[in-house]
Amino acid sequence: MSANPLFHLAFPVNDLAEARRFYGGLLQCPEGRSSDEWVDFNFHGHQIVAHLAPQESSQGPTNAVDGHDVPVRHFGAILPMEQWEALADRLRRENIAFVIEPHVRFKGEIGEQATMFFLDPSGNALEFKAFGDLSQVFAK
Repeated sequence: MSANPLFHLAFPVNDLAEARRFYGGLLQCPEGRSSDEWVDFNFHGHQIVAHLAPQESSQGPTNAVDGHDVPVRHFGAILPMEQWEALADRLRRENIAFVIEPHVRFKGEIGEQATMFFLDPSGNALEFKAFGDLSQVFAK
């Protein structure tokens, strides 16, 4: 196994053209292979696959975390702070509705992080984080 393994994530979407606009356009994830039923995207160096499955895409339960209702089913990335801030700005300019607005959680505590949650057009929740100190990612 390599020192930096890649992850692969597959998830349902309602419409592939809409997924291409959202992931390829707004989130700037280059497109890889595709078919009439799925599209691969390069998600910050990892492979995510949008599968056409409208009956499967919906938002599920949440858990309380630091005063917010965090979607249980979600995925995302940990970005350098500058990239996280640029993404938050781009999402605001595009009037993306946030599930949880960009903010710093656990401020002054172990694991302090910038975070934001929003939904793709099919209702899949995404979380993007940034840490001032990456050693805090798994700190207890």
